[in-house]
Amino acid sequence: MGLDYEQSGVNIRKGEEFAEFLGSLNSPSMGSIGGFGGSVSLPTYRYKAPRLVSTTDGVGTKLLVAMKLARFDTVGIDLVAMNVNDLIACGAEPISFLDYIAVHEVDRSLLDPLVRGILTGCQQADCTLAGGETAEMPDLYPKGHFDLAGFCTGLVEENEMLPKLEEMKKGDRLYGLPSSGIHSNGLSLARKAAPEDDHKLWELMLEPTKIYVREIRSLLKTGGLLGIAHITGGGIPGNLPRILPKHLEYRLEGSWEIPEIFERLRAAGQIDQKEMERVFNMGIGMILVVKQQEASRIEKTAKQEAIPLIHLGELVHG
Repeated sequence: MGLDYEQSGVNIRKGEEFAEFLGSLNSPSMGSIGGFGGSVSLPTYRYKAPRLVSTTDGVGTKLLVAMKLARFDTVGIDLVAMNVNDLIACGAEPISFLDYIAVHEVDRSLLDPLVRGILTGCQQADCTLAGGETAEMPDLYPKGHFDLAGFCTGLVEENEMLPKLEEMKKGDRLYGLPSSGIHSNGLSLARKAAPEDDHKLWELMLEPTKIYVREIRSLLKTGGLLGIAHITGGGIPGNLPRILPKHLEYRLEGSWEIPEIFERLRAAGQIDQKEMERVFNMGIGMILVVKQQEASRIEKTAKQEAIPLIHLGELVHG
């Protein structure tokens, strides 16, 4: 017998069994899996001039936290979150999600909870998992290692796309939506700061990224939002200026509850506070720029919808 694919490290049978598992999930967020491409219906009837918005992102070295704890049910949520949060920050409704999973080998103890997490994220974002790819590459990834990438598309009315730089003015209000913790950025620093034996801290690092689609969808209906910043790597200083016009700056005045994980990481790694703020979200996952005259309406809507809106400050002249 000559050399075959399985002897080269790729097990086609296990891959087919995993594909059959995917087909059996029967989730309302799952499209038709198994073809050469995934498709979804576009609700273009809701739009006069629809714009297609696309995002792509991964989970970064948070995957190493999942590997350390041998827990894979949350990073799939992170994968969806990092993409759909970027989309909704543009004002776009997530429509279709694709995943790419690269592994050393087809290991169902890793892949099954991972895909269930992706589906959970899609359900939270009211988005369809239209398809994906699982690649088995033992020569590229060491045993037990894997990587993820996500791709998402959404729709927004052309004249409602954010940010609306030309409408922003001095005095416009800034509001924050709290994060669920570290989310999926800054993990290279966090992993080096965390003591190897501090299991509670490592568990906190694995808390999945919050998905903000439903909360922001409700607030967008008020018509008072001018911009949304997704607070990822770079923290507030690295992300909020990205959605502001050059003649305006931000002034933070409010305070908020900072999740436990950040103080534990700061103390464990003796990290300077400025560095903490430069790297991590520090408890704020999204920042909204709101028309000054619409602030009370936004606050009222948030209260009615039980959305934890935090007043952070305002825009000032640069």
